[in-house]
Amino acid sequence: MLTVLDTSRMSAARVGDSPRLDASIEATLLLTALASRAGDRVQVTAFDRVERARAAGTSGPAVMPALADALATVEPALIEPDWAAVARLVQGRLSQRALVVLLTTIDVSAIDSGLLDTVRSLSRSHVVLVASVDDPDEVAMLEGRDDVHAVYSAAAAARARIERDGVGMRLRQMGAEVVHAAPDDLAPAVADRYLALKAAGRL
Repeated sequence: MLTVLDTSRMSAARVGDSPRLDASIEATLLLTALASRAGDRVQVTAFDRVERARAAGTSGPAVMPALADALATVEPALIEPDWAAVARLVQGRLSQRALVVLLTTIDVSAIDSGLLDTVRSLSRSHVVLVASVDDPDEVAMLEGRDDVHAVYSAAAAARARIERDGVGMRLRQMGAEVVHAAPDDLAPAVADRYLALKAAGRL
């Protein structure tokens, strides 16, 4: 299994009280703990246009301390992601079919960023799971009807959700697993999908 933490511009956006990246790191830690206990070989990379951190080559009790050390200094970079470079990195490090987890942001920008092309390419050789954090403020905006400003905000939030759902549908059509959840729910949601894939014999 190889987990890619997207550390590019969108990972700096705040959802709730913390940057998106924080929820992705929590998901990475939980997923790595589960996978290492299941006997899976685990690799993690933090990447935007270059690799910011890497954890690989360890097993057993050493996995989690090595991962925590690797991710301790990772911060968002205010640059666009290089998804083509991510695809090359993954293909260079995985010689056999494996689970590739992309912890990123699913929104309409994925169409132009290269994420879709990367998922299409990786899905030919691997099981790909794309996971993204939902913004709790957007949920609240969807329910706003108190005044004209709230109605316009609700309409904008609804449009953003429709666009995001459209991107998610395209990812699924490529064969990818898609998970999106609120910040506190992302880690267990990703873990549950991993366990479901294991139970279905896909990993």
